[in-house]
Amino acid sequence: MGAERSTEPAPDRDLGPEPDQESVARKILLDQLTGRARTRAELAKKLAQKNVPDDVAEPLLNRFEEVGLIDDAAFARDWIQQRQTGRGLARRALAQELRRKGVDAEVMGEALGDVDDDDEVGAAREQVRRKLRSVQTLDREKAVRRLVGMLARKGHSSAVAYRVVREELDVDLADPEHITP
Repeated sequence: MGAERSTEPAPDRDLGPEPDQESVARKILLDQLTGRARTRAELAKKLAQKNVPDDVAEPLLNRFEEVGLIDDAAFARDWIQQRQTGRGLARRALAQELRRKGVDAEVMGEALGDVDDDDEVGAAREQVRRKLRSVQTLDREKAVRRLVGMLARKGHSSAVAYRVVREELDVDLADPEHITP
């Protein structure tokens, strides 16, 4: 058997200067912002996880906000547009997601103010149309329960959900233009 090697560096070996905490924090922030936009709260949490002291993190986060690399209002608007269009989420579900992302209540309120009732009903209607094919063989009552449940999980009120589901089920389901593949 060979001699065991020590994992400690030799005392006379120069490992170079200690990394500058600000440079490390800046790199963490830039790495996080490379993939997608993030909220200030998400970035602050990441810095805390990496043991970056608050006295280093706060000025950096402020500077990133000043130059526009962190913009919670723009993040909220983009998030709402993406999640409402792509997933058919209602204001309530969008607000919950933004809260989890750490978006300030005032910023969130302004961004959600851009979502009008017609947009929300349209998103619900689109979700129901996508799901119609899978409930065609069910009796009406069961189809209604499933579709309303799906919309409820996406944050739609029961009034909107029932109205949209009834309207969409009343349309001639044989119309190929009506059912989204």
